[in-house]
Amino acid sequence: MSRKSSSVTIRDVAQKAGVSPATVSRYLNDSAPISPEVAERIQQVMSDLQYVPSAAARQLATQKSRAIGVLLTDLDSVFFPPLISGIESIVQQEGYNLLVASRWVGNGVDAQLPIGPHNADGLIVFPGSLTDDEILKLHQAGFPVVLIYQSSPEGSNIPSVTVWNKRATRELIDHLIEVHHRRSIVFVRGPADNEDSQRRELGYQESLEVHGIAYNPNLIISGEYNRNDAYQAMSKFLENGHPDFDAVFTGNDDSAIGVMNALNEKGLRIPDDISVVGFDDLELSAFLTPPLTTVNAPTEGVGKTAAQYLFKLLASQEVEPVTLLSTQIVIRRSCGCSE
Repeated sequence: MSRKSSSVTIRDVAQKAGVSPATVSRYLNDSAPISPEVAERIQQVMSDLQYVPSAAARQLATQKSRAIGVLLTDLDSVFFPPLISGIESIVQQEGYNLLVASRWVGNGVDAQLPIGPHNADGLIVFPGSLTDDEILKLHQAGFPVVLIYQSSPEGSNIPSVTVWNKRATRELIDHLIEVHHRRSIVFVRGPADNEDSQRRELGYQESLEVHGIAYNPNLIISGEYNRNDAYQAMSKFLENGHPDFDAVFTGNDDSAIGVMNALNEKGLRIPDDISVVGFDDLELSAFLTPPLTTVNAPTEGVGKTAAQYLFKLLASQEVEPVTLLSTQIVIRRSCGCSE
């Protein structure tokens, strides 16, 4: 009868396999080459003795957790599942575990990060989850970091992955102006410090300028990239002597839900009275009433690319400092098209 794995040690395996404990350790941690014959013998002995190596012991031996972390600002947004799915697909492929935590610097900065060098081998960082100083400290300490939807802090060259924001927004505003003859377009901002929102607003401004339409700051409202804030912002806009408008760029698809609800409550028909467009092409966007014209942004692709870059950093390979993934306009009925 074989001994229970809880009482079997690496020395027991080494003795029965006729090798040194160091050789067994090299086999377990893949830290040095071992002949196929020796590797097969060690594996057979481990099976015979029902030996299961301690994860904690392996981590101490390799100085690696074999875990990758992702810091988000919250876990409730419908935006995050495809992003996490993209990251997870690469992490699993590499045989690592994925740690996900939420942290928003607007709530104040904690001394201890929920994910960092103490429990992960690298980190993917979403905007607002770490301060620039925290990002720089991790980077300067040699801890692998990849940023998503944000630029590297000034003076550093940390890899970042995002999408075409300005270009895609300009194309969508061009469509509203050129195809549907909309000339008074409300722009719903995201968070004030969000780079995606800032770039989308630049695209909006560029399209207006090219078409000879004056920028009107009274048509800019803040939706914070979530449906509840966007609903409140649009409701307030409609109640407070707003300028005439014939279209709304909602900032993102989640905001579009709130904006469309507010417009419907005021008896405004979409798209007959007001065209509405979004950004992201969430899974639910095709099922809104009417279906939402939007920008297909490869959210899952951002996650995959960021994870691939992180594993390249772990392997001491070169990574592109800035990566912009392409986007595509998705035409549905909310802008006025018949699809």
